[in-house]
Amino acid sequence: MTLIPADDAFAETLAARLPEGTLRRAEPRHLEEPRGRWRGSSQWVALPRSAEDVSEIVRACNAARVGIVPLAGGTGLVGGQVAPDAPAPLLVSMERMTAIRAVYPQENVLVAEAGAVLADVQAAAQKAERLFALSLASEGTARIGGLLSTNAGGVNVLRYGNARDQVLGLEAVLPDGSLWHGLKRLRKDNTGYDLRHLLIGAEGTLGLITAASLKLAPIPAATGTALFTVTDPAAALDLLALARDQLGEGISAFELISRQGLDFLSETVPDVRQPWDSPPDWCVLIELGLARGLDPAGALETLFASAHEAGLVSDALVAQSEQQRSDFWAIRERIPEANRAIGAISSHDISVPLGAIPEFIARGTPAIAALGDFRINCFGHLGDGNLHYNVFPVPGRSREDHVDQREDIKRTVHDLVHEMGGSVSAEHGIGRLKVDDLERYGDPAKLAAMRAIKAALDPNGIMNPGAVLRQQALR
Repeated sequence: MTLIPADDAFAETLAARLPEGTLRRAEPRHLEEPRGRWRGSSQWVALPRSAEDVSEIVRACNAARVGIVPLAGGTGLVGGQVAPDAPAPLLVSMERMTAIRAVYPQENVLVAEAGAVLADVQAAAQKAERLFALSLASEGTARIGGLLSTNAGGVNVLRYGNARDQVLGLEAVLPDGSLWHGLKRLRKDNTGYDLRHLLIGAEGTLGLITAASLKLAPIPAATGTALFTVTDPAAALDLLALARDQLGEGISAFELISRQGLDFLSETVPDVRQPWDSPPDWCVLIELGLARGLDPAGALETLFASAHEAGLVSDALVAQSEQQRSDFWAIRERIPEANRAIGAISSHDISVPLGAIPEFIARGTPAIAALGDFRINCFGHLGDGNLHYNVFPVPGRSREDHVDQREDIKRTVHDLVHEMGGSVSAEHGIGRLKVDDLERYGDPAKLAAMRAIKAALDPNGIMNPGAVLRQQALR
């Protein structure tokens, strides 16, 4: 299906159907993405104030066969928010739709519009003495619509699940412009196909999320945070099993950190305080959230004693204050900043079965070494099997020196992930970056079903064209 560009003539027609000021010329900030691999081609951006505005925009685009690219906080790392190729689509930004529509503390539910920034949603939940558990490094910028469209993960997946696990209902505009009123607050609703889960993770290719009913949780009465020095990734995995046996659902986060990540911090972000004289080869950041009357510091000390006796850990640092807790988390959360300063040749957001993580790391190192002299920073959410496995040049060289090796490195990592029953996209999505990977590694039956769903709901192919599924595959 051939699309036409969102040019000045189309913009003039569309503007007449919308409230004044809804349509604007696209600015440079609308056309950029964090990794700088693509620059959007859009000339116009729509900034709706309501779901009805979004409905009118989508209806007009569908009738004219103009592509739509949704824009939330712009923090996505796989290019889903920019379309570099002609014909230039219309950008639809949710930045004006930021309302917290309602909070129901007794039900543990909060209703937020798609443009609400994650940190603001967390604050609204906190004001109601509740927790919205989705948490990630970009929470001061990332918006709810984009987080749900990519099924974001973050550091609390181990306890609370991915973004999709924290949603009860959605309001969304479908590709024909119809408005789906699905903002239910129900835990049980078996009335046919679940459109909520179809749209979550679809990256705007099946419709535009305009609001969501989000699950809240009680705020843990007591929090404990510690850094455990482990002998290797296998010991970290055994420590996770031991922690689960002793603490059950009290574990909120379990993050694996390598010496390479700590060295990158020392090299590029020296203001991050590291509590060791000599950084360990591997450590784990553990956070507990326990009910009233329980002692998280004591629980962490008991866990260390058991793990030390089992030969899994050699040292532990338990945060004694909120400042120490913040310092420990800064080590984990600023590793991506250090990575950007060094400049990765190839970055990988992968997952493998938990039990396969030590083998994956052990096999990955020689596989990358066979391609040349590189540094590997492997870190991430060990508790849910999601690793960020990034390959960097050695000191004195830059990523530009290895541009011709980027594909070989990515293929090597992704082939190993696939062989071990993993996923080449754990939490960042497919976007435009991984369309080829989805075709290479995706199950043929699943891909056929995805294309059929896309063709049925979006026969004109206007919704985020070129993201997730290759556009010509829809014809």
